[in-house]
Amino acid sequence: MDISFLIVTRNRPVDLRLTLDRLKEMIDLDNHEVLVFIDGCEQTTPLISEYPWVGWSQVSKSISASPARNHLYKGAQGTIFIGLDDDAHPISRNFIEEVEARFRDPDSYRDVNLGILAFQEVRGLFVTDQDALKNCVKSDVYKTNDFVGCGFAVSKEAYEATNGFPLWMDIYGEESALAIEVMDAGYDIVYDYHLQVNHRVNVQKRKVMGRNYFRFEHQLRNVLNYYLVYYPKPARRILRTLLHNFRKYALSDWTYFKAYWRVLIGTLLNIKSTLSYRKPVQLYTIEKRKQLRDLKY
Repeated sequence: MDISFLIVTRNRPVDLRLTLDRLKEMIDLDNHEVLVFIDGCEQTTPLISEYPWVGWSQVSKSISASPARNHLYKGAQGTIFIGLDDDAHPISRNFIEEVEARFRDPDSYRDVNLGILAFQEVRGLFVTDQDALKNCVKSDVYKTNDFVGCGFAVSKEAYEATNGFPLWMDIYGEESALAIEVMDAGYDIVYDYHLQVNHRVNVQKRKVMGRNYFRFEHQLRNVLNYYLVYYPKPARRILRTLLHNFRKYALSDWTYFKAYWRVLIGTLLNIKSTLSYRKPVQLYTIEKRKQLRDLKY
């Protein structure tokens, strides 16, 4: 098996159906597989019989995105894992062939031990893929320190050199955890704008939604735990993060204020459990991460 397409889904059967239909048009089932993890949503279950060529797994109660990915990736047989959100699909020409070429040709990128390919995310709802491609942004190809979960590829070798997507994290931040472990294992992450996925989100609606309290709470908790797990000396980073978020968010309105203190108290109450996963990376990895260019979102 050459490539495994891996998707975690929850409560978006319409989006998932479109993604699976697009994948069916480009894959060769003799060499590629599509695995989907249904994270505790009964409304998606009917799709199992509609798409018998998909490898399905599911749980009755949601375990959240990162643990679901951890579970799903353990069963993948490909030498390259391509992770997609249920509302994202590849749109660049010869997508599969181009991904395979970059991993199999050691000279695809200069001075790179390729572990993860970060794709260009084209956000928006478009009538056709050609319309989506018109919104692509040309860039240079560069080493980066992160990737976006809606579209990326990781070699099985690099993934298995890590602990996989973290079980101690739920959603919003699991990519950064895997990224730092991949780098600590000696692999590189490359952003290549030539490889594109359409993330089918309503950009205008997201802007109108404004403040996202749910995302804030989960991201803050996960950042604190990230430092506890990976940094040899996390205290200064944690204090800076708490101070920044208190000034910028907690003081801005009452809902953020309550969420801030829920995170702080919850992190302290669960610190023993979090520290059971503690595996500090090398100082070299932390310095390398700071020196690399951030990913363009």
